[in-house]
Amino acid sequence: MIASSFSVPISCNLRLASSYSQFNQHRLISCRFLFQTGGRFVSRSQRVYCESQTNDVHIRKFAPVLEREIASGNGILQSNEWKTVPDIWRTCAEKFGERVALVDHYHDPPTNMTYKQLEQEILNFCEGLRVIGLQAEEKLALFADNSCRWLVSDQGIMATGAINVVRGTRSSVEELLQIYDHSDSVALVVDNPELFNRISETFRSRATLRFIILLWGQKTNIISEDALEVPIYCYKEIIDMGCESREALRHSGDARIKFAYKTISSDDIATLIYTSGTTGNPKGVMLTHKNLLHQIGSFWDILPAVPGDRFLSMLPPWHAYERAAEYFIFTLGIEQVYTTVKNLRDDLSRHQPHFVISVPLVYETLYSAIQKQIRTSSVVRKVVALLFLKISFTYMEARRIYEGKCLTRNLEQPSHVSAVFDWLCARIIALILWPLHTLAKKIVYSKIHSAIGISKAGISGGSSLPPHVDRFFEAIGVKVQNGYGLTEASPVVAARRPNCNVLGSIGHPLKQTEIEVFDPETDVILPNGSKGIVKVRGPQVMKGYYKNPSATKQAIDEDGWLNTGDIGWIFPPHSIGRSRRSSGVIVLEGRAKDTIVLLTGENVEPAEIEEAAMRSNLIQQIVVIGQDQRRLGAIIVPNEEEILSQAKKLSMVEADAAELSKMKQINLLHEELRKWTLDCSFQVGPILVVDDQFTIDSGLMTPTMKIRRDRVVSLYQEQIDNLYKGIA
Repeated sequence: MIASSFSVPISCNLRLASSYSQFNQHRLISCRFLFQTGGRFVSRSQRVYCESQTNDVHIRKFAPVLEREIASGNGILQSNEWKTVPDIWRTCAEKFGERVALVDHYHDPPTNMTYKQLEQEILNFCEGLRVIGLQAEEKLALFADNSCRWLVSDQGIMATGAINVVRGTRSSVEELLQIYDHSDSVALVVDNPELFNRISETFRSRATLRFIILLWGQKTNIISEDALEVPIYCYKEIIDMGCESREALRHSGDARIKFAYKTISSDDIATLIYTSGTTGNPKGVMLTHKNLLHQIGSFWDILPAVPGDRFLSMLPPWHAYERAAEYFIFTLGIEQVYTTVKNLRDDLSRHQPHFVISVPLVYETLYSAIQKQIRTSSVVRKVVALLFLKISFTYMEARRIYEGKCLTRNLEQPSHVSAVFDWLCARIIALILWPLHTLAKKIVYSKIHSAIGISKAGISGGSSLPPHVDRFFEAIGVKVQNGYGLTEASPVVAARRPNCNVLGSIGHPLKQTEIEVFDPETDVILPNGSKGIVKVRGPQVMKGYYKNPSATKQAIDEDGWLNTGDIGWIFPPHSIGRSRRSSGVIVLEGRAKDTIVLLTGENVEPAEIEEAAMRSNLIQQIVVIGQDQRRLGAIIVPNEEEILSQAKKLSMVEADAAELSKMKQINLLHEELRKWTLDCSFQVGPILVVDDQFTIDSGLMTPTMKIRRDRVVSLYQEQIDNLYKGIA
């Protein structure tokens, strides 16, 4: 944007909320005037031409491949090498121009977009943002859910050299405000009027907004639009202004010379992703274009897609996992179909996707649905299906053994005689069961395949994939590849390959990625097979936490190693035996830090919930649990006197009762948790009530009176497993 002074011949008190493009000797100002009438401002859209009164030259950043014309006309060396994420769209448009890129039927209007159309939409949105005043390196909050317009706005923001700050619509108003303020965002892109109406009052009184953009819906649905005193644009207005400005620049040399053009650097920050929400101090992960380009260039070994393959997209795109995967698959000329949790099952059958990228909960839900269908079938069909599944489990286990993809805890390499005998037995078993397994595929599994699609692979990440789900899909012939990463690493650092899908592991590291296991006490690298803290080093590791150097220093050491906070080990090299192709795969066994990762892929910091719960006089001690589960749970040591007193007040027991049953304790504690954790981001489900306190003497507390969470969970692991089985 070019700054200049100008006059507008309107004799009234007004505020100008605008920007402009420049062509010939004039400037076209697309603006919104707020006229003061009767103490309130009334919004009016105007376009004003005025003569330039200054020859200031301003920096205009751009993606060098995406906007190649700018480089060619300004003496900047041209290159086809991607320097920024938006650069991929020019290459995609040239290679796959008329192929369908996006299918979005669940928004109004429904959208089908080719690669060429997608490139032009991103360019127009990018230019539209420049027209309304967004500057390079400014932060623009993008609070929206998965849709084709999310992708366009995300890439349009990046292409200006600005930084997008992303979050979904389900977050609380306070969380969104905290992210907006902490990130120093200057304006807001929201999903729809409903979201903005929910947050408008808080943002109007406590945040500074330069402008607001609605991705979907109409401005007429915004409550008290005039009272906001901030210009509001709908998506189409941004696109139209961008298109008009691009045309003006294309045909006016005078307009172009007013800018000094500079390419966006690969080391520039592309996005801020907040990992902790409202729990504790916010941590905004700064990911650069280089971080994300590493992911785009490294996924081929995991996802060997080809032009025309169909992907089903349902995860929130502000998760680094979905985001990086989407960027990559578009470079291959795929067709992405947007769906929702509600419509997932129908869309799997309707669209028959080649690939699905999702969290373990989706695969567990599909598994449960298939199991339910088998259980409710006729007796004959049920017996046949269960028999075939048992045969297939045995067949696949034998196959893993003779192919050398069987993960074992025996770190020593077997003798040659033992290895040959093991291979021969497995081969014989597989040969015997192969005809029955093939028959099962035709009679039973083919029907499952037609219902869920996923003809090539399902990619799972976000938390651990339950072993029984992993084995089930392997048995029925649906390949599920488990991966691992974290937002701070853009996010993927390791994944199972199609030709080396070792169950129980997270596979091998990505290209240019180092993974080592460190001793938690001495911080020395441990030999393969030893369990310790997993650390990662590579081009995908974040630039740091925004405005939080101390947290950055704790996460990344001087040598560039990122502490993942996870406990694991690396399988040692075996040249023979059932594990010969498992060499180098990483196995995770839990988290060293307190963060809980649910099956949905959501990260939960338990301290917030525990602190809130401890305000209850009925709760003496609490440990929130739920790693790799659908819901959070809690282990609670109740205050026996208080809980009995409360039960008597509520007439749950006789006035002379000396104790309270476990079930009645659980009922009371559920009510207390709901009362005290109502404002927390997550709620607690099942409760395990224990009688013995956590003490220093028992080893369940540190000398500084902090509960040793891992030891408590380990002590009650059997009861925890039964607790979650009871709600499955």
